[in-house]
Amino acid sequence: MPKNSGHKLRLVHVLRLLWEQTDEKHGLSATAILESLKAMGIEAERKTIYDDIAQLEFLGFDIEQSRGKDGGYRLISRDFELSELVLLADAVQSSRFITEKKSASLIKKLSSLTSVHEAKQLERQVHVASRIKNMDETIFYNVDAIHTAINENKQILFTYFDWNESKEMVPRHGGALYTVSPWALCWDDENYYLVAYDSAAGKIKHYRVDKMHRITQGDKDREGQREAAAFDIGAYSDRLFGMFGGEECFVTLLCKNSRAGVIIDRFGKDVPFRKVDGDRFELTVKVALSSHFYTWLMNFGDDIIIKSPEKAIEGFKNTARAALAPYETEDRI
Repeated sequence: MPKNSGHKLRLVHVLRLLWEQTDEKHGLSATAILESLKAMGIEAERKTIYDDIAQLEFLGFDIEQSRGKDGGYRLISRDFELSELVLLADAVQSSRFITEKKSASLIKKLSSLTSVHEAKQLERQVHVASRIKNMDETIFYNVDAIHTAINENKQILFTYFDWNESKEMVPRHGGALYTVSPWALCWDDENYYLVAYDSAAGKIKHYRVDKMHRITQGDKDREGQREAAAFDIGAYSDRLFGMFGGEECFVTLLCKNSRAGVIIDRFGKDVPFRKVDGDRFELTVKVALSSHFYTWLMNFGDDIIIKSPEKAIEGFKNTARAALAPYETEDRI
């Protein structure tokens, strides 16, 4: 092997050792590096290690040398800080649409972005919460197919399913193909949704990605460019309350001051509050009048109530009556 090739190979191994074995709290001495290289069949001298470190620093790697028991060379700066990796690992583990197998695979890949010492903290994140996880990994292929269609400006075709009482996936509309123009993917209420334009209905609709099967790319270009351009995915998600659709209208809510945080969490800080008295304020927001919206309000009793319009108040009453009806008869099964 040419001398220069051997030098490059050694340099790569030195960088790998620093990447895998060192961090702000753990270092590798020149002696330890030499021993590791020797175990790989690479002969080197202490001076060559010093030269390799200098070259890596010249290439932009942030390497620090310290003395003492845990001293040695440390690779300090990385693309991700440990706190960022822990955050990502926790998000992966807590996501219901990511299977256990895929979660473990993703967290293992995240672990490779830091030292073996810090990676142990990511491994502990796997057991932080016991969550119901999706059992079907086809969602990842669905997401990839949708992204491809969006990038290539094409419509997609698919069948859409629902669960029945036997825990079986049953196709909607007798298995008829849906044809839509995909415009965005949205992660809401722990599920992945496709936001697409339905030409037949002439409007934007949304679909649970894990309920979409046999996605294929169509020959026609996407439609609904104007509707998509005017579409605000963040506001759409907020209005629909977990992607449950309904008639959209402006609703005025009367709230106790103690519920300001709840309102901000739901609608954001940009919604104007109007002071009513020392204990209450009101706001007007655009929402979809759905059972999901009404049941969200029920969580807060009289702390948050609908002030107007009348059709929203009636919708709330009807939802409450429907919920109470089974309990107001003795003929419950």
